[in-house]
Amino acid sequence: MPSDRLAFEDFEPGRQFPLGPYPVSAEDIIAFASEFDPQPMHLDEEAGKASILGGLSASGWHTCAIIMRMFIDGYIGNSTSQGAPGVDSCKWLRPVLAGDTLSGTSTVVSARALQSKPGLGAVELRHEIVNQKGETVCTCENSGFFGLRSKEAGT
Repeated sequence: MPSDRLAFEDFEPGRQFPLGPYPVSAEDIIAFASEFDPQPMHLDEEAGKASILGGLSASGWHTCAIIMRMFIDGYIGNSTSQGAPGVDSCKWLRPVLAGDTLSGTSTVVSARALQSKPGLGAVELRHEIVNQKGETVCTCENSGFFGLRSKEAGT
């Protein structure tokens, strides 16, 4: 394994990984919504303004997809990631509007080598995503599986 790839051992509790920036365009919002969440506030600026969201807004699911892209670009794409068992928590706290730029951090909460799967560790992460005004738009918590540098390290 290349030594510059992040492995389980690099995910020490408290470590933070920066995410973004990621600009959100009206075109991207409409394209995602057209295929996956065709509600008026995600397809039309005027409908968005008339809604409680206040403008053309990304679907919460689109926000999650953007966050996944930010994870890949921020650290997972250069790691020994082996996937995840799911998402424990995801809260959409503010609408993501056309023209917003998202950024944030992933923070390692805990990490443990798996006895049942030598060579693999579970990492619990907490994520906070903000817009360009510093307003938190989404928080998430999940665990992910990462390969160890050596199988012996987990025994």
